[in-house]
Amino acid sequence: MNITPEIISSELIETNLKITRSRNPNYIGIYGKVIDETKKTFVISNAGKTKMVVKGISIFHFSLSDGTIVEIDGRLLVGRPEDRLKKCIKRLW
Repeated sequence: MNITPEIISSELIETNLKITRSRNPNYIGIYGKVIDETKKTFVISNAGKTKMVVKGISIFHFSLSDGTIVEIDGRLLVGRPEDRLKKCIKRLW
């Protein structure tokens, strides 16, 4: 699946995600809605509980508004959200 730079630089708050792979085995399988984002973490809410997960060590599946599921390596998402929206991303594929 090709990931366009527009997806990486888009706003991810209020997007549903699931962690499919991670160097921390406790993160695998966590899913929910992104309620906050910092430079290195996502805050995910599911069933009234919130969890903070590190971006750089995980692979995420994001469910977009049109129903498409996109897999993104968390290392591409590390950085302040407002800076990520502005930066130009070089295509590697």
